[in-house]
Amino acid sequence: MQEIPVRKGNANSNESIFAIKNVEKMLSGKRMIQNLHRHDFFFLLALGQGSGFHEIDFVPYDVCAHSIFVLRPGQVHQLTLNKESTGYLLNFNANSYVAHDRAKVELLRKISNLNYYRFDNEDFKKPISVLEAIFQEFTNKDEGYQEVINANLSILLTELSRKIGKDHNNNNNNGTPYSQERLEEFLELLETHSITCKRAAQYAEMMNLSLYQLNAITKSTLDKTCSELINEHIILEAKRYLLATSNQVSSIAYDLGYDDTSYFIRFFKKHMGCSPKVFRHNFR
Repeated sequence: MQEIPVRKGNANSNESIFAIKNVEKMLSGKRMIQNLHRHDFFFLLALGQGSGFHEIDFVPYDVCAHSIFVLRPGQVHQLTLNKESTGYLLNFNANSYVAHDRAKVELLRKISNLNYYRFDNEDFKKPISVLEAIFQEFTNKDEGYQEVINANLSILLTELSRKIGKDHNNNNNNGTPYSQERLEEFLELLETHSITCKRAAQYAEMMNLSLYQLNAITKSTLDKTCSELINEHIILEAKRYLLATSNQVSSIAYDLGYDDTSYFIRFFKKHMGCSPKVFRHNFR
């Protein structure tokens, strides 16, 4: 069975992963093209200058100056960076940053729920200067450099969190801080349990909430029911496998937790308006 290529930061998932690269030096005057793949770590790309194309979970973005892309582990993407691009590429996992700190867990959840950040020239100066400091610490590796990097990473993620707040300040559908925190908890559970848990009531139980309470949270934050978000996640994972692998539909259905292939095909067609085979043919 063909799998979506996964770029692993470490053989041992419990070990810390941290690396930062200067984009200009990484490109060395050449265009970079990466085919569809996943990571088992967080991926952050900050571009002072740049052009190209970036597709994250089949949502296309034009690469441009003063932009930051953030990917969670498991998301699929393909990236083209043209040779004049500058900035920093940062890879890290939760073990290298969170260290059982709940506030950091929530911050990381919040900023990684948004894949694309666009800044104006003035607002971009703060995050890029923090990344420059991280790069210097990682390069020089002076005494205590890991603690300094961790502190600067917190500053960077806080800047991205502030950016979310500024951009959505007038949006009345964001819910309360409590609702946002519980939403992010639900989305994390969905990432890890969607194969075996497909009913909203199962997630409500895991979160010690009633189904009514969980639906109230998802409606107030995303204006969608819990079941709608579950279905969207399953469809997204199906699209990942249909477009990134040549696996048979029956194999993909099984990998997604469906023993009955015909039921999966009906489910997919209901939400996408076409069968998995037609979707694969039209979008490849």
